[in-house]
Amino acid sequence: VIRGGLQAVAQGQHEAGDSLGLTYWQAHRLIILPQAMKISIPGIVNTFIGLYKDTTLVLIIGMMDILGLGNASLADAKWAGLANEVYLFVAIYFFISCFSMSRYSLYLEKKLHTGH
Repeated sequence: VIRGGLQAVAQGQHEAGDSLGLTYWQAHRLIILPQAMKISIPGIVNTFIGLYKDTTLVLIIGMMDILGLGNASLADAKWAGLANEVYLFVAIYFFISCFSMSRYSLYLEKKLHTGH
């Protein structure tokens, strides 16, 4: 995702850094990387949301995530018969988390005027 953002920056920006007398690293730090990050933010957030949703697959290797915690709570006798409520809570949690991350991504896109 970052590589795509770096490649999307116009060659003229590299030449602008050279014309200002900046070294390669100064040009990248001051000119190229800020523009590349601005272009890359939607893709980065999209990748993060995908990874967040895929954390339920971690349950396969035995680590606990929100779904694993829900299943563990169902093993407790106090939670007997509340499976629907637990899974509904987990679903609502995932929806709110992913929706808020998506909205934040849209906010960043508008704030930074990515337009890509």
